[in-house]
Amino acid sequence: MRAPSEVVADMRLRLSGIRGIEIPTEDHVKWQRRGMLAISIIPLLGIAFAAVQVWGWGLTGLDVVLFLVFYTISGLGITVGFHRLLTHKSFDVPNWVRAGWATAGSMAVQGSAIDWVATHRRHHAYSDEEGDPHSPHLEAADGIKGILRGLWHSHLGWLFTPAGTRKETWAPDLIDNPAIARVNRVFPAIIVATFALPALLGGLISMSWRGAVTGLIWGGLVRVFLLHHVTWSINSICHFYGTQPFKARDESRNNPWLSLLSFGESWHNAHHAFPASARHGLRWWEIDVSWLTIKGMDLVGLARNVKLPSENQIARKRLSGKQARVNA
Repeated sequence: MRAPSEVVADMRLRLSGIRGIEIPTEDHVKWQRRGMLAISIIPLLGIAFAAVQVWGWGLTGLDVVLFLVFYTISGLGITVGFHRLLTHKSFDVPNWVRAGWATAGSMAVQGSAIDWVATHRRHHAYSDEEGDPHSPHLEAADGIKGILRGLWHSHLGWLFTPAGTRKETWAPDLIDNPAIARVNRVFPAIIVATFALPALLGGLISMSWRGAVTGLIWGGLVRVFLLHHVTWSINSICHFYGTQPFKARDESRNNPWLSLLSFGESWHNAHHAFPASARHGLRWWEIDVSWLTIKGMDLVGLARNVKLPSENQIARKRLSGKQARVNA
């Protein structure tokens, strides 16, 4: 890993003058690396404990339920809340619902709402070009070395360097929203709660300390570990492997293998072709749980102004079968 001074010098060379980017200091790089080490290693320890538990204690139905419930809440918090609602405004909701989705997304421990949104809007502005914080296509090395370095950077490596994304440039609407600003301020408390709640529920439901420990492991650590890597795979795998059924100005790909775990986010080429669309799985067979959630909210009156591309818009951007295969 390069020294902080080298990282800062490289960012000054490549990114100075690009709108909405602030070059970090060496101290910021050091603190970012320490924080990311903790975020990466602590959930990984949960995987190790889970392996020991399954071998010794055995996996209980309560462990599975806690994992699924908290994975769904925090996962949809990212996909429906942080991404489709706050970043792209693909539908509208009452402010209390917006705050609820921001809280659920914060439970995924992928950064505060305003930071996440600002970084993602910057990604779309410079997608797979200089200025994109996590493109796998900007490495200078050729061949397999360049591919591996690019995938590492887009999946996890970029998180060890401050993105330098100016929130005032990319997310002024959220900074000025009192409800979102409040959720942003209590982000540290939400991090504590996202691990404490499954432990508390596990202990109370099982009436045992063992239930509390396994609740923390499966509903907290294992869940966060898996959700992190699923989200990061959208940045890496879905900009490298898959199909391109639609015209987009970048290397985004649709990847069906990640669709269930990502709640529909891996229909990524469709998303980059129609970024304001509340639905990413645009074909009938493309499973998109986030879209089904938004559609359900619309049916009960909790969502309005839901944005979808028209049939004509889809037809204009659809590539022929031969073109789609060539770009796969």
